[in-house]
Amino acid sequence: MTSSRFDPFTNAIELENSLAILREAIAGADDGELFLERRTSEGLVLDDGRIRTASYDASEGFGLRAVRGETTGYAHSTEITEQAIRRAAETARLAVGEGGGTLADAPRLTNVHLYTDENPLDGAAFDVKIETLKEIDDYLRDLDTRVVQVTASLAASHQEVYILRPEGGLTSDIRPMARLSISVIVEQNGRRESGSAGGGGRFGLTGLIAPDHWQGVAREALRIAVVNLEAVPAPAGVMDVVLGPGWPGVLLHEAVGHGLEGDFNRKKTSAFAGLMGQQVAAKGVTVLDDGTIPDRRGSISVDDEGTPSEKTTLIEDGVLVGYMQDRQNARLMGVTPTGNGRRESYAHAPMPRMTNTYMLGGDAAPDEIISDMKDGIYAVGFSGGQVDITNGKFVFNCTEAYRVENGRIGAPVKGATLIGDGATAMKHVRAIGNDMALDPGVGNCGKQGQWVPVGVGQPTLLIGGLTVGGSAA
Repeated sequence: MTSSRFDPFTNAIELENSLAILREAIAGADDGELFLERRTSEGLVLDDGRIRTASYDASEGFGLRAVRGETTGYAHSTEITEQAIRRAAETARLAVGEGGGTLADAPRLTNVHLYTDENPLDGAAFDVKIETLKEIDDYLRDLDTRVVQVTASLAASHQEVYILRPEGGLTSDIRPMARLSISVIVEQNGRRESGSAGGGGRFGLTGLIAPDHWQGVAREALRIAVVNLEAVPAPAGVMDVVLGPGWPGVLLHEAVGHGLEGDFNRKKTSAFAGLMGQQVAAKGVTVLDDGTIPDRRGSISVDDEGTPSEKTTLIEDGVLVGYMQDRQNARLMGVTPTGNGRRESYAHAPMPRMTNTYMLGGDAAPDEIISDMKDGIYAVGFSGGQVDITNGKFVFNCTEAYRVENGRIGAPVKGATLIGDGATAMKHVRAIGNDMALDPGVGNCGKQGQWVPVGVGQPTLLIGGLTVGGSAA
C-alpha cells in the first residue's frame, strides 16, 4: 500500500482561519496549541502456526488546548474542519475562563530530524510479512524438538503530526515505528517454560524481517526458554543484586524516572520533590533522558507541544540536577521546557513524559562485579512491575535470573521478584559497569491512562541490600 502525505491545511486560507480561531481560544491565557494527527498502523500475529490476528487501523483528528495557570481546557475531534475547530475552541475557552495571562514564549525552531520519513507499512508486501512469520515458526521448531508453541508478531505504525502555535509557527513531524516480537514455549519431562525476545525502533520493516536479524531474535527467545527449564526456586531475603545491562534499565525508568517528571515534583507528590541539588544516589550515578538518539523507539524530533527534543541530565554523580518538563510545568516552576511534553494521540493533552532514560556507564568490568559478589542474584531480564510514584517503592518480576555464590554464576532461578524503593536503591549502588547498553526497542510507558513508546538503558549494576521475593525459604 502507498499512503499520501497528510496535509490538514490544504490552502493558506484554512491555515489562517485555524490560527485566528486558536488565538481567540487562548486570548488572555498563558499557552495553547492546535495539534493535528494522522496515524496508520498494522499488526500481524502468528500463533502456533496460524495467523491469529491481522489488523489495520487508520485514524486522524485534532486536539485544541488552552492553558491558564494550572488549568487546562482541552477538546478534540475526529473531524478536521473549521466548524469542529471552532467548537473545540469554545469548549477550551470555557474551561480556562477569562484571564490576564501573558502568552509564553514560542518554542525554538529546529531542522533536526532523527528518523526516516519512510512508512514502515510500505516496507514489504503483505504476503512477505506473513511468510516471514511462518518461517520464524518453522525455524524454531527445527532448532529444538522441545518447542511446542511459537508466537511471532510484526507491528508497524506511521504517525504524522502538525502543531500550530498561536504565534503562527507550524511544526510538523513524521514518526515511523516498527517492531518484531517472538515468544516460544518449550516442554521437557512435563515441564513448560517460555522465553521472549524482540525489538524495533523508528525505522522501516526491512531490517527486522531480514533472516540474519530475525533468526538471532528467535534464538535468543529459545535460549531464555531453555534456561528457564533448568531454573530452581528463587531464594528469598535481603541480598545483593547485580542487574544486567540494557533492558533491566526498566527498573530505573519506573522506580526513578517517573519520580523525576516535572508535574509530580511541582505538585510535591514525588519522592524526589524538594531535593534539587541534593545527593539522591551514590557517587558515580549519572542518569539522563535523551530524546535525540537517532532511530530509537523513545526518540522524538520535537515533542507534542513543538519543543525540540533534548538530552537532559537528571542526576549527575549522584546529585539531582534536573527534571523532565513540558511547557506548562516548566512555566509554573520557573524553568525551561526540556522537550518532554508528550501525548498518546490527538485525543489526549500533553504531560511530562520520558523518552530514552538511561544511566551512564562506569569503569568496572562486569565480570569483576560478579566475582566480587559473595551471595546474591544476577538479574538479566524483567517482565512487568509495579511502582508507587509517591515513595518510589517497586516490585519487579525477573524473567531471567541466576543465583550467585562466592563470585560464581550458578543455577538459573525461577519466581524471583525484586522489592525496594528507587531512592534507596540508587544510594546503594556499589559498582557501575563499563558496558552501558540501551534496550532493543521494546518499551511502552503508561501514565494517567496514556501510553507512549520509550527507551531504557544502563550498564551492569551492583545494588546492595535489595529484598528478593522468591519461592525458596
